[in-house]
Amino acid sequence: MDTYAILTYGNPVLRSSAADVGKVDAGFVRTCEAMYDAMLEAQGIGLAAPQVGIQQRFFVYDRNLLTEGSAPSGTPQVLINPVIKESSGEWLYQEACLSVPGLAWDIVRPKELLVSGFDLNGEEVTFEADELFARLIQHEIDHLDGVLLIDHLDEDAKRSAKKELRQRLSY
Repeated sequence: MDTYAILTYGNPVLRSSAADVGKVDAGFVRTCEAMYDAMLEAQGIGLAAPQVGIQQRFFVYDRNLLTEGSAPSGTPQVLINPVIKESSGEWLYQEACLSVPGLAWDIVRPKELLVSGFDLNGEEVTFEADELFARLIQHEIDHLDGVLLIDHLDEDAKRSAKKELRQRLSY
Protein backbone atom coordinates (compact mmCIF):
# COMPACT_ATOMS: atom_id res chain seq x y z
CA MET A 1 0.00 0.00 0.00
CA ASP A 2 1.19 3.52 -0.77
CA THR A 3 2.10 5.78 2.10
CA TYR A 4 1.62 9.50 1.95
CA ALA A 5 3.58 12.40 3.33
CA ILE A 6 1.48 15.41 4.25
CA LEU A 7 2.45 18.54 2.32
CA THR A 8 3.10 21.64 4.39
CA TYR A 9 2.64 25.37 3.99
CA GLY A 10 4.62 26.72 1.06
CA ASN A 11 3.97 23.79 -1.25
CA PRO A 12 2.16 25.20 -4.32
CA VAL A 13 -0.11 22.13 -4.61
CA LEU A 14 -1.92 23.37 -1.50
CA ARG A 15 -2.95 26.53 -3.37
CA SER A 16 -4.53 24.79 -6.38
CA SER A 17 -8.17 23.88 -6.84
CA ALA A 18 -8.79 20.15 -7.13
CA ALA A 19 -10.69 18.46 -9.96
CA ASP A 20 -13.85 16.44 -9.42
CA VAL A 21 -13.45 12.72 -8.87
CA GLY A 22 -14.83 10.88 -11.87
CA LYS A 23 -14.32 7.23 -11.04
CA VAL A 24 -14.33 5.26 -7.82
CA ASP A 25 -12.61 1.91 -8.16
CA ALA A 26 -10.49 -0.44 -6.05
CA GLY A 27 -7.41 1.75 -6.54
CA PHE A 28 -9.31 4.80 -5.31
CA VAL A 29 -10.44 2.88 -2.22
CA ARG A 30 -6.82 1.87 -1.51
CA THR A 31 -5.79 5.51 -1.85
CA CYS A 32 -8.43 6.48 0.72
CA GLU A 33 -7.19 3.79 3.10
CA ALA A 34 -3.59 5.00 2.77
CA MET A 35 -4.67 8.62 3.32
CA TYR A 36 -6.63 7.55 6.40
CA ASP A 37 -3.50 5.84 7.78
CA ALA A 38 -1.47 9.02 7.12
CA MET A 39 -4.16 11.09 8.85
CA LEU A 40 -4.10 8.85 11.92
CA GLU A 41 -0.31 8.82 12.03
CA ALA A 42 -0.32 12.63 12.03
CA GLN A 43 -3.01 12.64 14.75
CA GLY A 44 -5.53 14.41 12.52
CA ILE A 45 -9.29 14.10 12.26
CA GLY A 46 -9.52 14.79 8.52
CA LEU A 47 -7.24 14.89 5.48
CA ALA A 48 -7.97 16.29 2.04
CA ALA A 49 -6.48 14.74 -1.09
CA PRO A 50 -4.46 17.87 -2.04
CA GLN A 51 -2.66 17.65 1.31
CA VAL A 52 -0.96 14.51 0.01
CA GLY A 53 -0.47 15.81 -3.54
CA ILE A 54 -3.62 14.35 -5.11
CA GLN A 55 -5.53 17.04 -6.99
CA GLN A 56 -8.98 15.51 -6.64
CA ARG A 57 -12.05 16.65 -4.68
CA PHE A 58 -12.33 14.23 -1.79
CA PHE A 59 -11.27 13.88 1.79
CA VAL A 60 -11.08 11.23 4.47
CA TYR A 61 -12.09 11.66 8.08
CA ASP A 62 -13.13 9.74 11.17
CA ARG A 63 -16.17 10.99 13.11
CA ASN A 64 -15.13 8.89 16.11
CA LEU A 65 -12.17 11.24 16.56
CA LEU A 66 -14.45 14.24 17.01
CA THR A 67 -15.16 13.11 20.56
CA GLU A 68 -12.19 13.61 22.84
CA GLY A 69 -10.74 10.36 24.11
CA SER A 70 -12.46 8.21 21.48
CA ALA A 71 -10.55 5.64 19.48
CA PRO A 72 -10.46 5.72 15.67
CA SER A 73 -13.09 3.62 13.92
CA GLY A 74 -10.41 1.90 11.84
CA THR A 75 -12.27 2.58 8.61
CA PRO A 76 -11.98 5.77 6.58
CA GLN A 77 -15.07 7.81 6.05
CA VAL A 78 -14.86 9.55 2.69
CA LEU A 79 -16.71 12.44 1.12
CA ILE A 80 -16.28 12.76 -2.65
CA ASN A 81 -17.04 15.94 -4.63
CA PRO A 82 -18.52 17.64 -1.53
CA VAL A 83 -20.80 20.67 -1.74
CA ILE A 84 -22.06 22.83 1.10
CA LYS A 85 -25.73 23.41 0.31
CA GLU A 86 -26.60 25.60 3.30
CA SER A 87 -24.87 27.07 6.32
CA SER A 88 -26.04 28.95 9.39
CA GLY A 89 -24.86 30.34 12.69
CA GLU A 90 -21.35 31.17 13.82
CA TRP A 91 -18.91 29.20 15.92
CA LEU A 92 -15.53 30.40 17.19
CA TYR A 93 -13.07 27.59 17.73
CA GLN A 94 -9.31 27.16 17.81
CA GLU A 95 -8.47 25.47 14.53
CA ALA A 96 -5.28 23.70 13.49
CA CYS A 97 -4.13 22.03 10.28
CA LEU A 98 -1.83 19.15 9.43
CA SER A 99 -0.36 21.27 6.60
CA VAL A 100 0.37 24.15 8.98
CA PRO A 101 2.05 22.15 11.75
CA GLY A 102 2.32 23.35 15.31
CA LEU A 103 0.09 26.40 14.98
CA ALA A 104 -3.59 27.09 15.66
CA TRP A 105 -5.87 30.12 15.61
CA ASP A 106 -9.33 31.09 16.77
CA ILE A 107 -11.45 31.17 13.61
CA VAL A 108 -15.14 31.88 13.15
CA ARG A 109 -16.98 29.57 10.76
CA PRO A 110 -20.63 28.66 10.25
CA LYS A 111 -21.85 26.41 13.05
CA GLU A 112 -24.26 24.26 11.02
CA LEU A 113 -24.15 22.90 7.48
CA LEU A 114 -26.17 20.93 5.01
CA VAL A 115 -23.68 18.99 2.88
CA SER A 116 -23.92 16.68 -0.10
CA GLY A 117 -21.43 14.54 -1.97
CA PHE A 118 -20.77 10.90 -2.74
CA ASP A 119 -19.55 7.98 -0.65
CA LEU A 120 -17.19 5.17 -1.65
CA ASN A 121 -20.10 3.21 -3.13
CA GLY A 122 -20.84 6.05 -5.52
CA GLU A 123 -24.08 6.80 -3.68
CA GLU A 124 -25.12 10.40 -3.22
CA VAL A 125 -25.26 11.40 0.42
CA THR A 126 -26.78 14.48 2.02
CA PHE A 127 -26.47 15.18 5.72
CA GLU A 128 -26.39 17.87 8.38
CA ALA A 129 -23.29 18.67 10.38
CA ASP A 130 -22.70 21.00 13.30
CA GLU A 131 -19.90 22.39 15.43
CA LEU A 132 -16.67 20.37 15.11
CA PHE A 133 -18.00 18.10 12.34
CA ALA A 134 -19.14 21.16 10.36
CA ARG A 135 -15.75 22.78 10.91
CA LEU A 136 -13.94 19.65 9.72
CA ILE A 137 -15.99 19.62 6.51
CA GLN A 138 -15.44 23.33 5.85
CA HIS A 139 -11.72 23.01 6.55
CA GLU A 140 -11.28 20.06 4.17
CA ILE A 141 -13.38 21.70 1.43
CA ASP A 142 -11.13 24.75 1.78
CA HIS A 143 -8.19 22.48 0.93
CA LEU A 144 -10.04 21.26 -2.15
CA ASP A 145 -10.37 24.91 -3.21
CA GLY A 146 -6.73 25.84 -2.51
CA VAL A 147 -7.61 27.79 0.64
CA LEU A 148 -5.50 27.46 3.78
CA LEU A 149 -6.34 28.09 7.41
CA ILE A 150 -4.32 31.31 7.50
CA ASP A 151 -6.52 32.78 4.75
CA HIS A 152 -9.26 33.14 7.39
CA LEU A 153 -7.10 35.40 9.58
CA ASP A 154 -7.17 39.20 9.62
CA GLU A 155 -4.20 40.92 7.97
CA ASP A 156 -2.14 41.40 11.16
CA ALA A 157 -2.62 37.81 12.28
CA LYS A 158 -1.90 36.55 8.76
CA ARG A 159 1.36 38.52 8.58
CA SER A 160 2.41 37.16 11.98
CA ALA A 161 1.43 33.60 10.99
CA LYS A 162 3.42 33.75 7.75
CA LYS A 163 6.47 35.02 9.61
CA GLU A 164 6.18 32.19 12.15
CA LEU A 165 5.72 29.62 9.38
CA ARG A 166 8.76 30.87 7.46
CA GLN A 167 10.84 30.52 10.63
CA ARG A 168 9.47 27.05 11.49
CA LEU A 169 9.55 25.63 7.98
CA SER A 170 12.67 27.46 6.74
CA TYR A 171 10.97 29.20 3.82
